[in-house]
Amino acid sequence: MTAPRASGDHFSGIAASYAAFRPHYPRKLFEFLATVSPDRRRAWDCGAGTGQAALGLAEFFAQVIATDISAAQFAHAPRHPRVQWCVAPAEYAPIESGSVDLVTVAQALHWFDHDRFYAEVRRVCVPGAVIAAWSYLAPRIEGDVGRVLRRFMLVDLKDYWPAERKHVDDRYASIPFPFERIAAPELQLECEWTLPHVAGYLRSMSPTARYERAHGVNPVDSVYDELARLWGDPDSTRRVVWPVVLLAGRVSRA
Repeated sequence: MTAPRASGDHFSGIAASYAAFRPHYPRKLFEFLATVSPDRRRAWDCGAGTGQAALGLAEFFAQVIATDISAAQFAHAPRHPRVQWCVAPAEYAPIESGSVDLVTVAQALHWFDHDRFYAEVRRVCVPGAVIAAWSYLAPRIEGDVGRVLRRFMLVDLKDYWPAERKHVDDRYASIPFPFERIAAPELQLECEWTLPHVAGYLRSMSPTARYERAHGVNPVDSVYDELARLWGDPDSTRRVVWPVVLLAGRVSRA
C-alpha cells in the first residue's frame, strides 16, 4: 500500500512530540555559520519548526527571524529576546529586501518549492550573504537495537515517507542548490537516550503519523516491545548518532 502524497505541512499534528524528542544541533555548526557570514546582524531561519536552529543562531546573531508554515510548531518553540517568530511560507518571507546576512534551512529544504524559495533568498539577502541547508540521516545505534530501528524506519514505514524524503536519503545530492559552494565541516548529532526517548523520537516522525491515520494504530507501539526485549533496562542510555549533510553557499543577487 502506498500512502497518498502529503501536503507541505507534515508536523503540525505532532508538534509537541517534535519539540520534546528531536535532537539538538552542535554548537560547532553555528560557530561555522557565524564565521562565514559577512555580518551578524540578521539571520533568517526558514522552516524553523520548534526552533532548534533558531535558538542556536541567536547566540551569534543580533536578530533571528524564524519562519514556518506551522503555527502549531511555533506554539511549542521557546521564547527568546533575539528571535522573532513568524508564520509564513518559505517562498514568501515577510522580510525587507537586502537585509539578511545568513539564511538557514534545518531539516526542511526538501519540502520547499526550490525556484521560488531561492528567488526569495536572493531578494532578502545582502551581497555576499550565506545560505546553509542541512539534514540529518536515519539514526544509528549499535547492535541488534540499531538493526531493528533501521528496519522500522526504512522497511516498516517505507510507504509512508513523503516523496520529498528521497532528497534526504541521497544526502541532498539531487536537491537544487545554485550557489557558489563554501567548504563545510563534517558534522554529526550525538545523544545518549533512553528507550522511552527513542520511542518519542519515532512518534515525532511524519511517516508514523501518516501510518496511524491510515490504520488507526501507532506503529511505534509494536516496535517498542521488540526494542524493549533487546534494550534491557529501558532507563539505561544508548548512544544515538545521526550523520549530518550540510550544504553552504554564497548568495549572489544577480
